[in-house]
Amino acid sequence: MAGTRTAGIDWASEAHEVCISEEGRATQRFSVTHEERGILELAARLTRLRVARVAIERPDGVLVERLLAAGLEVLAIHPNQVKAARARYAVAHGKSDRFDAYVLAELARTDAHRFRVLVPDGDQTKALRALTRAREDLVGARVELANQLRAQLGAFWPGALIFAEVDSPISLAFLKRYPSPAEAKGLGAGRMAAFLTRNSYSGRTDAAELVGRIKAAPQGTAGPEEQRARRAVVLGLVAALTPIVAQIAELSAQIRSALAAHPDAAIFRPLFRDPKTAICPATLIAEIGDCRGRYPTEAALAADAGMSPVALESGKLRVATFRRACDKRLRSAVATLADTTRHWHPWAKEVYRGARARGQDHPHAIRTLGRAWIRVLWRCWRDEVPYDPRRHGNFNRLQTAGG
Repeated sequence: MAGTRTAGIDWASEAHEVCISEEGRATQRFSVTHEERGILELAARLTRLRVARVAIERPDGVLVERLLAAGLEVLAIHPNQVKAARARYAVAHGKSDRFDAYVLAELARTDAHRFRVLVPDGDQTKALRALTRAREDLVGARVELANQLRAQLGAFWPGALIFAEVDSPISLAFLKRYPSPAEAKGLGAGRMAAFLTRNSYSGRTDAAELVGRIKAAPQGTAGPEEQRARRAVVLGLVAALTPIVAQIAELSAQIRSALAAHPDAAIFRPLFRDPKTAICPATLIAEIGDCRGRYPTEAALAADAGMSPVALESGKLRVATFRRACDKRLRSAVATLADTTRHWHPWAKEVYRGARARGQDHPHAIRTLGRAWIRVLWRCWRDEVPYDPRRHGNFNRLQTAGG
């Protein structure tokens, strides 16, 4: 389009480089600070210049939200795509923020049809996304710290690993009270039973068996100094883990509440056997979003979820490889759906069994089943109707065939 102005923004934490391009020529270059004043100035300037579209290397954040609120069309371009495009505009293999802003502006001018136009989701979906992503980050921190704690105990006191999860509330309470073998001397069934009662232990293992596990475990050989040092480390890790575990539980409760109030909950919840399941359906809603134009086809959703392979063809070579460029959170949620349904849903069980029979390993078979579920997910999401097994064609055909 003649006279079309496009803008590229090289995002940074403190300041953003901006390039405005018209007919392939950079007409303006400037920088704005990542402050309220700078963001206001940027949005006003782009609007005043009637910029057709803006390209930026991230799909979310305050700056992106403010550009969308100003009525600008925003394209999210992956950094790898910007890196690959640099050679189109320069012979030398240089890189600068100003140059990247120009590359982004040119991609917005010449290749806009290749990139996704960002459309903001509703407030409820954004809230659910914030909760599920924060919980996932905390779970990652919990796993890392729990692995460190397990390694410390394995090195000098394996007997403390008597509960199913080292980071469970009862295990953390036990380690806080008995952080080394010295504190556990003389611990018998009576004292253990009293400890379990004080901490509201709901497990099915009785006190005598737990004490038996402690006595049967290998005995560490750490000397007094090492044992004191490791005791301090255990107490430190327990102190770090305890609030994280509590906050994960609190966020999980908030996610359940937010999911119950979300209009799309009815679409996704029937996909799970237990109606109380919340984290996976909430993540699906948060990552897919509520803008129905975001995924015009089920293939687009499958690609973003990492459930479709990438084809490599050159001469006689034709192979399909694992898709790495995708929404990792969405891929994890779809994989969780596939992995749980293969145990109880007849159709999912058959799809998984067939994939394994064809020689696929477990992760590959899960992706095959996930790709099959994407077809169902996309149809339900696009039409805004809950999953109904009676309208699931392949499931009904399997039932008719006696599967």
